[in-house]
Formats: sequence, C-alpha cells, structure tokens
Amino acid sequence: MLTAFARAFKTPDLRKKLLFTLGIIVLFRLGSHIPVPGVSYKNVQICVEQAGSSNGLFGLVNMFSGGALLQITIFALGIMPYITASIILQLLTVVIPKLETLKKEGQSGTAKITQYTRYLTVALAILQGTGLVATARTGALFQGCSAARDIVPDRSIFTTVVMVITMTAGTCVVMWLGELITDRGIGNGMSILMFISIAAGFIGALWQIKLQGKIADGWVEFGVVMLVGLAMVGLVVFVEQAQRRIPVQYAKRMIGRRAYGGTSTYIPLKVNQAGIIPVIFASSLLYIPALVVQFSGSQAGWATWIQKHFVKGDHPYYIAAYFLLIVFFAFFYVAISFNPEEVADNMKKYGGFIPGIRAGRPTAEYLSYVLNRITWPGSLYLGLIALVPTMALAGFGANQNFPFGGTSILIIVGVGLETVKQIESQLQQRNYEGFLR
Repeated sequence: MLTAFARAFKTPDLRKKLLFTLGIIVLFRLGSHIPVPGVSYKNVQICVEQAGSSNGLFGLVNMFSGGALLQITIFALGIMPYITASIILQLLTVVIPKLETLKKEGQSGTAKITQYTRYLTVALAILQGTGLVATARTGALFQGCSAARDIVPDRSIFTTVVMVITMTAGTCVVMWLGELITDRGIGNGMSILMFISIAAGFIGALWQIKLQGKIADGWVEFGVVMLVGLAMVGLVVFVEQAQRRIPVQYAKRMIGRRAYGGTSTYIPLKVNQAGIIPVIFASSLLYIPALVVQFSGSQAGWATWIQKHFVKGDHPYYIAAYFLLIVFFAFFYVAISFNPEEVADNMKKYGGFIPGIRAGRPTAEYLSYVLNRITWPGSLYLGLIALVPTMALAGFGANQNFPFGGTSILIIVGVGLETVKQIESQLQQRNYEGFLR
C-alpha cells in the first residue's frame, strides 16, 4: 500500500489528483469546526464535555459527520442526507418502473437519477436540520447538561430559519465537494468524505481508552484494544475480498467468415454482497423508538419499557434486535440489488451459459441458490462485527461508536481497499509499455 502511494506521488498527473483530494479534505474538516450562526459555542463545549461519549441516540449521525453534529457546525449533517437519499432512490428503482427504465438507459439515465438524488438530499437536509435545531432548542440534544437549554439563546423564527438554511447549504457544499473528488481526484468522493469523517475521531477514541484504563496507567488496555483492532481489520479485509466465482462460458458465433465469442469468464458474487447498508438500516430503525419517546416526553409504561430496553446498546433485547435486523436487511438488500433472472436473461441473449446448467430459468434458480447460501455467512459476519463494540470492548469503557467496531471499521477498510485498487489500476495504465517498444 505504501509503495503504491509512493509511486503515485512520483507520477505528475496522479500527484495532482492526490493533492487536489487532500485539499478538498482540508476544506471539509475546516467546515466541520465552524459553528452555525445563532449557536452559543461556549455552551456547546460545556455540554460536549459533560456528555462525553455517552450520547448514543445521535451517535451514528455524529460519527458520519466527524463529530460536527454535536458541535452544531455548518457541516453538522455531513454526508448522511446524501447517503439516505441514495439508499431511498436505490430502493425505489425496484418499485417504480420509470426509475428502473432510467437505470437501464446507461449514462443519461444514471445522470437523471443522480439529479433526483440531489433534490432528495436537499429535502432531507431541510427535514433533518429542522429536527436538529428543534432538538437543540429544547435541550434534548444533551440530556443531563446544565447548559443544554442555552445552546440556542435566540429562539426567534428568523434565527431558526437561518440555522436550518445554513446547515442545508452546508450539506449541499459537502455533496459538491464529494462530486469534485469523484471528477478530479482519486476514488469515490462521497466514500472518501465518509472515511475522513469516521477517521477524524479515531485518535481521540484510542486515547480515551488509554485514559480510562487502570492497568499500568492504561497502557495494557490500550495495547489489548490495538491487538483486537488489528485482528478485526484482518478479518474484515479477508471477508470483504472473499467471493464465489461462478464460471461462465460463451459459445462461438460465426459472423461472416469470423468467429466471435468462445471465451471463459466468471460472475463474482461477494460474500458480503450488501456491504454496509444493512448495518445503517438496522441502526436507523432502532433509533426510531428512542426518538419517539424522547420527543413525546411520555412517562407511560410503554415509554419506560423502551427507555429501559432500547436506549442503551448493552441490553440483551437491543443486542438481539440489532443482530436480527442486520441479518434481515442483508437478505432484503441482496434480493433487491441483484436480480438472478435479469443476469440469466443477459447471459442467454449473448450466448453465455454456466457449465452443467441449462440457460434460462435453471440458470436463474442456480444463481439464486448460490446467492442465498453465501448471504448467510455474510449476514452473520455483519451482525457479529456490528456487535463488537458492545460485547468485546465494554470492559474498556468504549462507547458504541469506537473506531474498531461496527459500522466504522467496515467503512474504513472498505473505502481504503477501494481507493488503493483505483490508485494501482491507474499506475498500471501509465506504466504499461505494450508489445511494441
């Protein structure tokens, strides 16, 4: 990996792309520290210090924003509205025939779907920004903080509108920065910004483990967590790279006097075909009951039961529900993102077949059978990785958003592998000498 980066910096055009990407990252992190107009920065810092890492209700969104959410900065919403909009459009593509037609049109259809994603991102940013401002005004953003109700001193309608517009504009800027990285930098821009947001709190979370440790001034706990983290990174890399390769043979076709086809290839089916999406779905769904109780302020029996079982992530009910939801959404997302019948029809159209399997419906049934079998270990792997912060790191005083566990480690490793692959592929294109020298 380090060799690839060193060779990339020696190549002029790649060096320019890498420096451009680093410049965008600096701008993104700078915006994550500029407070929104109308917010008392002093009171926010007081509440952040008092709350520490115990605020689990907004923990996922705060992690994706690089800590900007609880700081209430102009990039407080971060990349989360765009991620949500992309997932919603991807799900609607299966349901709405017009979107499915656009997806099949190629580049022009993809451009229209991207435009719809931008519009939906702005709408979600307005909705989430309004919710964040309302939560900050009522003091529910930092429960138990003495200065929570003074975070927004001026509660006029004008101040509220300005705050919502500022955060919505910040989300649009983040979306634009991500697209700039995709067009002129290295890698997928949105993934890079998500990677930076999570990695921003990495060092602080590690040092917090050391400060809270008791053996040898915390260095023993720090070393154990580092070893566990390295083992988890190795496991994630191994599973993320694992795939089932289904061989495909294309028959020869005579067109005029020339023979076309006759090649052998394969269909790569990843063990973790769903990626990080099931974990995001499960986490978001489990936040809904706690949000309902928080905004309703009810003291009824159902509200007390939810606060007892589904607010803290270390309760057995929460752990079981979280694990089962991840497994369910893994199968659900794979079912809507990979269509075996469409793949089988395309293979049949171009003269392809799986050795030993008849073309058409038997091929689709075989692909569906294989996909279901490899989705089981992929979904169980996602569930276990997501529960690591609760089950393995609870003894070290770590919170649910510790970088070595759950959503964060999957994103960091996945984006890192994809970025390195793109750099290596571009290096191979530039260093290819060809047959004639």
